[in-house]
Amino acid sequence: QVQLVESGGGLVQAGGSLRLSCVASISTFSINGGGWYRQAPGNQRELVARLTSSGGTQYADSVKGRFTISRDNARNTMYLQMNSLKPEDTAVYYCNAHLVETTSDGREFEYSYWGQGTQVTVSS
Repeated sequence: QVQLVESGGGLVQAGGSLRLSCVASISTFSINGGGWYRQAPGNQRELVARLTSSGGTQYADSVKGRFTISRDNARNTMYLQMNSLKPEDTAVYYCNAHLVETTSDGREFEYSYWGQGTQVTVSS
């Protein structure tokens, strides 16, 4: 069964940077867009950044100019580059990817999967 494996979270001081990665565990599944979400304690999960299948991007106002979502098709990975981090960015970050499975006979099927979440903590 395919999984989305997240990495890159951790503890960083305010003003620092982190890069989150989200990779599909099976090579026959390719990432065809998706997004990064975050959830802080006591808050609802919110959209941070979105990447469309055509490469378009959308960001929450709170992260515009600081975060960048991207995709590396060769590595089957979606990234979230986070710069100028603030304490209010502290949350568990989740990737949600639209995966396309290509079968041996050329058929394609699309699915939506979530990663397991990675903790990002920004100290002041």
